[in-house]
Amino acid sequence: MKSYLNSYINNFKGFPKEIWVLTLITYINRAGAMVMPFMTKYLHESFAFSFREIGWMMACIGFGSLFGSWIGGRLTDKIGFYTIMLISLFLTGFGIIAIMFLYDFIEICIGLFIITTFADMYKPAMYVAVSNFTNKENRTRALTLVRLAVNLGIVSGPIIAGLLITRDNYDYLFWIDGITCIVSISAFMLLIDESKFYKARKIIQRDKKIILSNDKHPKNDKNFILFLLASFLTAFLFFQLFTTIPLYNTEKLNLSELQIGLLLSLNGLVIFLFEMPLIGYLERKGTQATKIILLGSIFMASGFFCLIFSKSISGLILSILLITFGQVLLFSFSNTFAFNRAIKGHEGRYMAMYAMSFSAAQILSPKIGFSVIESFSYFSNWLLMGAIGLVGISLYYKLDKNIKFESTAVEVKKINI
Repeated sequence: MKSYLNSYINNFKGFPKEIWVLTLITYINRAGAMVMPFMTKYLHESFAFSFREIGWMMACIGFGSLFGSWIGGRLTDKIGFYTIMLISLFLTGFGIIAIMFLYDFIEICIGLFIITTFADMYKPAMYVAVSNFTNKENRTRALTLVRLAVNLGIVSGPIIAGLLITRDNYDYLFWIDGITCIVSISAFMLLIDESKFYKARKIIQRDKKIILSNDKHPKNDKNFILFLLASFLTAFLFFQLFTTIPLYNTEKLNLSELQIGLLLSLNGLVIFLFEMPLIGYLERKGTQATKIILLGSIFMASGFFCLIFSKSISGLILSILLITFGQVLLFSFSNTFAFNRAIKGHEGRYMAMYAMSFSAAQILSPKIGFSVIESFSYFSNWLLMGAIGLVGISLYYKLDKNIKFESTAVEVKKINI
């Protein structure tokens, strides 16, 4: 136990102050993000919206995420990640508080789109910020550390949310979520030396001028497009964890809000305990990222096949554990793969496209999931998700083969030179 603890702590060493500040801000923000895991229940129970209507509302969140990621990536390359992160947190904080005063279907759809646009401008800016304050040796661990903060927030957020809903109503969730965004801004401005951000930006702009003549573009990189398509499919599965699965827990397993919160927290707790040691081990071992991503997609798909064949709480726990380990392997190394694939000075554009693959999944996943459930059954939905998972596995397998061939071709070219 002591050796594991020492090994666990060692994985957190070697990061600059800026990475820890970004991690703290992300935790504060995500710990307060209590609304989203319960949004489908809130809309269904408080307003009696149908599953199809809720599906459209969740799609609006996805469209906002898609647009926010795109414009966030563009603006990050133009004006820098520091400014974009501040704007995003500030507008998101007030926007989330405002959403609780909306009641009409159209109003809520528009409100969710606008808020998510502001919120997801943060993603590409944050990816670029982390990557610019790390090097190749610790970049995956640094991105994992920030994701760890997200999941630590997910551990505490749903439990608190479940207690608040049980004791009172949903109003406190909106207030806490909005206020924590504003608190994040304060921590950001107090703890970060702004000049370092602009210094990093000048380096980016200098490198950007050097490679302006390079015609390489994300859309011309076939392996990157293949990677984005596979990422979309696995993200499609992942978003079921926060949309259809909570309702499945209520309607089929008769679980309370607190029990649902505890189950969602299981995802974050497992990640908190095992992600950094596992990623640190794989990083030191030098395992090829595409092989790790492929293994993660197998775990992710297995989680939904588990739901097909099990209708008990134990089966649900096993499913969440499989999805969680798939999430650990997939998302940690996918972030690094996307950034390492980018041209210097255009990282924002690449990371935006990566974030947009998740946003597109966020649009379609709840809409299709709820439509299948309403028209057929939960069983049909889990069967569909398992099939989508198999397609994702095949794409990641092809990507792994392509990258291996690409690396071999580069080595042969070097030898010939």
